[in-house]
Amino acid sequence: MDDFLAKLLLSFFTALGVVLGAAIIGSLAAILVGHPPLRTMTRLALEIKIWAIAAAMGGTFSAIEIISQGLMQGHIRVLAKQLLFIIMAFIGAQLGYWLIQVLAGGE
Repeated sequence: MDDFLAKLLLSFFTALGVVLGAAIIGSLAAILVGHPPLRTMTRLALEIKIWAIAAAMGGTFSAIEIISQGLMQGHIRVLAKQLLFIIMAFIGAQLGYWLIQVLAGGE
């Protein structure tokens, strides 16, 4: 059970880190080219959320294969675990987006 919890937390924080890192580093690039950094930061955080989830899952093909096994072979426990990983990654990405919105002053 400890390994499962560790993987859940890793999924959450990986997605969170991808969104925060991409938005903050992207805003530095916006400063260099003369674009508004806060607007760019918010836009990047919104656009990168789905990629953050995919990165947290370790790539999409392995996750799809595991879900396929769960559905086709009746491994409900494996399917439930994979869905929990996806949900935790989604929550991490959404939290990162929310933090960037708060930092940038909202929409």
